[in-house]
Amino acid sequence: MVTESITIANLKCQGCENSITKELLSIPGVENVTVNHESDSVTVMHDAQVLRDMLTSRLYKLGYPEATEKNGLLLQLKSYASCMIGRLG
Repeated sequence: MVTESITIANLKCQGCENSITKELLSIPGVENVTVNHESDSVTVMHDAQVLRDMLTSRLYKLGYPEATEKNGLLLQLKSYASCMIGRLG
């Protein structure tokens, strides 16, 4: 097992956490996802075939880019949508 820790932008609430967890667990080979609100980070345990780029790409598409990336308005809007979906799910 490999453990990746990724610092992300736009993490706001439990809805965000639910959306992130559900999406990352849908990737074959991902075993566990932990979202930490205090450090704005996501820790993912996965097998060696899952690449970090796969994880950051999924997070980016949800509106939670890696904190080192430019965080624009479109990504903030995507994160709000993911947040609301996570609250409903």
